[in-house]
Amino acid sequence: EALGGELVPMGSAGAKAMAVVRGEAEIYLHSGGQFEWDSCAPAAVAAAHGLHISRIDGSPLLYNRRDTYMPDLLICRREWAEPVLAQVRAMASV
Repeated sequence: EALGGELVPMGSAGAKAMAVVRGEAEIYLHSGGQFEWDSCAPAAVAAAHGLHISRIDGSPLLYNRRDTYMPDLLICRREWAEPVLAQVRAMASV
């Protein structure tokens, strides 16, 4: 709501990321956790297409770690990265 967005339900992490790659969506933000293998390929394809990819605090995605759980993910068009990250920060400080 704070960004004026519309929630669009769809399937897997890959489907959501590819919706951003194809221009069918502008932001894919996932804060519910998943494993590396759920986001690695979608994030790589998104990055190859020039999209922003990061954790929801703006830190880089790190793979091949002992613990394969990834708590969150942001894939979006570059122009949305800072507004989304700023909104996440604002929500976290409440």
